[in-house]
Amino acid sequence: MRTLRDIEEILNQLDQQTADELESQDLDFKEWDGSSMKKAVRTVIDWAICMANGGGGTVVFGVADKVRGRPSAIVGVPPDVDVNRLKLAVYDATDPKLTPVFEELRVPEGTGRLVVMQVHPGLPPYTDTKGRGTLRVGKDCKPLTGTLRRKIAVETGESDFTAVVVDVPSSRLLSAAAMEKLREVAAQDRAPADLLGLDDAELPEAIGVLRQGKLTRAGLLIGGSAAAIREHVPGYVWTHLRMASGTDYTDRADGRDAIPVALGRVLDRILADNPIRTVRQGLFHFEYRTYPEIALREALLNALCHADYRLASPILVKQFSDRIEITNPGGLIGGITPENILHHTPVTRNPCLVDALVRLRLINRSNLGIQRMYTALLIEGKEPPSMEDLGDAFRLTLRASKLSPAFRTFVAEEGKRGVNLDLDHLLVLQHLLRHPEIDSRTAARLCQRSQEEIREVLSRMERDLGVVDRGGSGRGTYWTLRADTHARLAAPGDADRDQRTDWEAAKTRVLSILRQRAKRGEPGLSNKAIRAMTRLDRNQVVRLLRELRQEDSRVKTSGHGAGARYFWEEAP
Repeated sequence: MRTLRDIEEILNQLDQQTADELESQDLDFKEWDGSSMKKAVRTVIDWAICMANGGGGTVVFGVADKVRGRPSAIVGVPPDVDVNRLKLAVYDATDPKLTPVFEELRVPEGTGRLVVMQVHPGLPPYTDTKGRGTLRVGKDCKPLTGTLRRKIAVETGESDFTAVVVDVPSSRLLSAAAMEKLREVAAQDRAPADLLGLDDAELPEAIGVLRQGKLTRAGLLIGGSAAAIREHVPGYVWTHLRMASGTDYTDRADGRDAIPVALGRVLDRILADNPIRTVRQGLFHFEYRTYPEIALREALLNALCHADYRLASPILVKQFSDRIEITNPGGLIGGITPENILHHTPVTRNPCLVDALVRLRLINRSNLGIQRMYTALLIEGKEPPSMEDLGDAFRLTLRASKLSPAFRTFVAEEGKRGVNLDLDHLLVLQHLLRHPEIDSRTAARLCQRSQEEIREVLSRMERDLGVVDRGGSGRGTYWTLRADTHARLAAPGDADRDQRTDWEAAKTRVLSILRQRAKRGEPGLSNKAIRAMTRLDRNQVVRLLRELRQEDSRVKTSGHGAGARYFWEEAP
């Protein structure tokens, strides 16, 4: 959920974007209905239910979501609206009872006050007292249909497909080869030796995949034979394709193996076409693959653990020349989105299966798998994975990025000095290698942190790590790579080029174009037009023009907001 300070930061963006554009899974803006108190209160109740069913979130009342510009968008909430009565109204009208937290946020526009409703996650489904309800999906509230109620049941663990018992003697379901592979993979992840020493009859019980002496589907997926899995979990199959183009493939393999076997088989097929690059560092030569094995392993385990095995759809691995796409049936659940997945509380579709794999140390319950995947790629100077929630499926893409020996060496050298570069640091540093600067808003989105958290991260990178410099002040504050840090991280041939020269080049180019347009009698340029020619973002263009006006009094501006135009005026 968003703090009042977070909301204040977001409201500052209303001059450039509408509130609708700033909304997300856990944030919505609503204009207060001043025509009818009854309708306004009903809206509050409906949104409390919607957010509670969607994993919780923040609703800001008093903001028109389709209007650009703070003065017009922030209408406010009338002063006679009592937040305590709103809380009571929500409590009385919901089942199970909801008790959101209401806060007031003072603003200079409109009535001078906004009402912020914080809805904490609970145990859905929630409805009103007549059984009606909605569910937050993305930026919309969807009717709580049977399908969505089933989705909620999965998210809350009430409906776990993998916990269902298979009514067949376990000796007829288990595969000795799959169980040995399970022990081998678990041993590599340092599972307890006493656990791995148990025989095939004892191990399933120890990891919780036996119920009343019968094997669950989770146990079948972990150690069952391919034939038994085909019969009792018919929706499960993995497919690996070597793609020649977007529609054609040159090689294909399918399987219904137990998860440890499937993991090994798919990894072997990928690694057979995963080029190695040798990098010399001092007296040593190190080998790096295009796709780090730890990133591949975590991506595949993520797909195998969180697949919806009720759906007759494969866990699909497409290997292209420039990327690998891993798709599993079943979209993201529990309010997790690609925009918050790095730090969201873990939610699993298959609790019985995941719990067993956690005991075997194959996965971590603390949502570290995605972070490990990011880190494995970033420390080699490669792009982080991209993710898409397709509704009924989830796709993760790994790009065949180039290795950066300089960045890998930098991380290693910092480690020897006792400096632990965590995921936030790596994301910021990689961004700054591709862009001249970063502001707190961009860094917050990149690292999936709040503005307050990311400002502290950036301050530590400046104060304690000494890798970035701060510039500007207030809302115009930004950070750049320190010159010595850039020299250490830059690719060969670029070490003598400071990224800040890009900024000066952009200023020179914009000034030249403004002069040329003035001589031709053409109108000035908008922020959008300057962004297109410089590849800077909106706030950077505003700062760039501010600096130009300070340096050259002939650079002028007219208009406000989206209508602002910048031009060059010949001195009289």
